[in-house]
This record gives sequence, structure tokens and C-alpha cells, in this order.
Amino acid sequence: MDLLLTPAFWAALGSIILANVLLSGDNAVVIAMAARGLPASQQKKAIVFGSGAAIVMRIVLTLVAVRILGLPWLKLAGGVALLWIGANLLAGDDEEDGHDVKPAGVAAAVRTILVADLVMSLDNVLAVAAAAQGNTLLLIIGLAVSVPLIVFGSTLILKVMERFPVIITAGAALLGWLAGEMMLGDPALRAWFPGMPESAARAGAVIGAVLVVIVGKLLQRRAKVRA
Repeated sequence: MDLLLTPAFWAALGSIILANVLLSGDNAVVIAMAARGLPASQQKKAIVFGSGAAIVMRIVLTLVAVRILGLPWLKLAGGVALLWIGANLLAGDDEEDGHDVKPAGVAAAVRTILVADLVMSLDNVLAVAAAAQGNTLLLIIGLAVSVPLIVFGSTLILKVMERFPVIITAGAALLGWLAGEMMLGDPALRAWFPGMPESAARAGAVIGAVLVVIVGKLLQRRAKVRA
């Protein structure tokens, strides 16, 4: 219980929620589109059932990711992937295939939501696993809070991001921070440098955050030039 009162716990929980919200805009759109083709009386039911199943699936996937990332070299690979995800988030190049599906019933809508969430959740799973740092309780609380927030507040969240683009920059920097920490926490590196101080992980986090913002801005500028 003392764990819940520590600033580190709440900081990590905030990181999980922010990362998940920032990376789940497209998932929220798919949920809305899957439910849109249903009668009004069934739309709420499809959203509730679909989001509930998505929460369970996301928790299972992230728990698996947390365990797998304990193996040598995988945190390094995951960190590199997270750096690229963060840069593309900032650049605005994260394009997903459309899922404009009009399902025949609630069960079909829930299935559409689950399949789409599974396909588009790699970035979320990596970011959340990095923020949780192996803490299962923190992981479950963070996902249980953030996924319903995404589902029921998706329209509001997207409007806020459009009005305050600095949130996107901050979110991309957060992903870079988590990636830097993840990479320097890889068991292979710890074995090579057994006396690595905690300050090294912090320095790696700062470098990761700065790198993501710089690369993201460069990609953004290149896209504008091409346009």
C-alpha cells in the first residue's frame, strides 16, 4: 500500500496514461466507426463491450511484453522501435489503413474493434511496458484508467490535441524518454557495465527525448517540403 503513496508510482502512472492516450487516437476512431453502422440502441452496447474486451486484451499483451523485455537485447530493440514511433508521431506520418466497416450487429462490431486494436497496438504496448518497468499493479491500473478514457473521450481528446499541438510534442518527447530508459536497462548492457549508475539511465532518457523531437521535426519539415 505504501507503493501507492510514492511520487515515483504516480509519475509512472501518469506516463502510462499519457502515452496510451496519445498513441490511441486511431484506435478510438476505429471504435467509433465500428459502432457507427449500428442502430442507435446498439451503439453504446458495442462501445462498452468492445472497449471492455480491448482493455483485457491490452493488459494481456502488455504483460507478455513486460516479461519478454526481460530477455537480453529485446529492450534495446524495443527502445529503437519506440524512438521511431515517437518521431513519426511528431512528424504526423503515422498512417493506418482505414477500417470503415459497418458491422451487422454488436458481436461483429466488438470483433472489428478487437481486431483493429490488436493490429494497431504495437506502439501502445511498447510505450506502456517501458513506463510500467515490470510493475504489474501499475500496468493494470494505468491501462484500466486510460483505455476507457480513450474510448469515451476520443472526440474531446482529438480536439484538444488539434488545439494544443504542444501536447503532441510533449508526448513524443515522453516516448523518447521511455525509450532511452528502456535501452539502458537492457540486461545485456547491464552485464557489460555492471556498475552503471542510475544517472546514466536518466541521461539516456534525456538524450532519447531530445533525439525524438529533433528527428520528428526534421521528418515534419521534409514532409512539408515534399508537399
